Amino acid sequence: MAEVIRRADDGARAGRSTPHPSVARSGWRDRGETGRAGRCHTSGVDQETDVVVVGAGLAGLRCALELERAGLDVVVLEAADAVGGRIRTEEVDGFLLDRGFQLLNPAYPELEGVVDVPALGLQPFGAGVVALTDGAKHLRLGHPLHAPRLLGSTLLAGGRRPGELAAMLRWARPLSTPRRHRRLADVLAARPARTRREALDRVGADGVLRRVVERFLAGVLLEDDGSTADDYAQLLLWMFVRATPGLPRAGMAALPHQLAARLTRPVHLDTAAEVVSGRRVRAAGTTYAARAVVVATGAPDAATLLRTEVPGTRGVSTAWWSAPEPPPTHALLHVDARTEPGGPVVNCAVVSDAAPSYAPPGAHLVQASALLAPGRAAPEAELRRHAGEILGTDPSGWELLRRHDVVHALPAQPAPFSARRPVDLGAGHFVCGDHRDTASIQGALVSGRRAAAAVVDSLGPTPGLSPGRAPGRRAPR
Repeated sequence: MAEVIRRADDGARAGRSTPHPSVARSGWRDRGETGRAGRCHTSGVDQETDVVVVGAGLAGLRCALELERAGLDVVVLEAADAVGGRIRTEEVDGFLLDRGFQLLNPAYPELEGVVDVPALGLQPFGAGVVALTDGAKHLRLGHPLHAPRLLGSTLLAGGRRPGELAAMLRWARPLSTPRRHRRLADVLAARPARTRREALDRVGADGVLRRVVERFLAGVLLEDDGSTADDYAQLLLWMFVRATPGLPRAGMAALPHQLAARLTRPVHLDTAAEVVSGRRVRAAGTTYAARAVVVATGAPDAATLLRTEVPGTRGVSTAWWSAPEPPPTHALLHVDARTEPGGPVVNCAVVSDAAPSYAPPGAHLVQASALLAPGRAAPEAELRRHAGEILGTDPSGWELLRRHDVVHALPAQPAPFSARRPVDLGAGHFVCGDHRDTASIQGALVSGRRAAAAVVDSLGPTPGLSPGRAPGRRAPR
């Protein structure tokens, strides 16, 4: 198991949340330490290595794992006090609170062979959604195979609205059309580029069924104006059709921690990269010289370090409360599908109904998420009121545990959709992250693999590496 390094004088910082699960740490190693590349002789350089990876989120960890697998010496630098990037979990009074409500979909192809999903103890949400509709009525819709108990209400909802249902089926036709060994992404890419709103308008979709889908996707895509590329929205829906997402027993942070534990070299925590100049990285008073530098941070930080264009991002606010009594949610996500939504919440749920490990015995954990625009965070009281309205319960007894405002939660995915943005920027600089692929866990892992493959191709064969072991040499999915 890889050890994790942090600066010894940072442990006493006040007010820092406790990451969960805990990761073993040691004191900062002597600055003169070097890896396989040997003791440094370059003027002004404290440490030499083959590759420096800046950022220990999913993309950076995946990239580092593939580079080590290819026989390269890798140093991973992380600015935060734990690995994971935007995927973090903290423990508050026995509750597990992820940094923003997020789920792991076991249908993501890139998890295969990389993540031990059974070891995460995934606790699935129900394969459906409860929508508050006009007249204070709740509409329950679910996957006919994964949520058979919702089959009756789903058929009834569609039967009462045959025109709406037909339009939504026309919109989702690519998901059910035989592809004859073609990937869904290729089928979607062959269509004209449209936004989600344009695609739904084109098939004449209207009414409550469209609103349910749009409000559900608002919480996934972090936009409610329909500006996301329809190709990407349909790819995400296909993942939801294939499997039921859930939460790991120890919180979402268990995913990056599992990857970090497989590294043979340590992750340097509390070590923010200040400057990337050529093939050198200056971080926390240390200069690292490498044959290649991979920047695996979020989009804004990557743009700053590499002086590239800053892509658009979406933000989210998530409030977490403990509740004395749980609303009858049946482990389902709830949305407001009324013609005029009653507040800012895009989704809410009693998380502990689906993931009992997220709350102490006898306690109940509620989350509500809202879109976050710069300078326009919804007040906690408004989130609480609207969540109670959607769930059909009195929220006055809820106790706020934590609120997370994540300004750059996801990269925007506008039309035309491009799922493969360049990872090799030239001059020994590489970049990875979900902003280089799809804005998802799947995209982060794929981009890390792609960046590692590009590094190996750039540096050439590694002595002692058998043919075929270079990262990324897998059959296309």
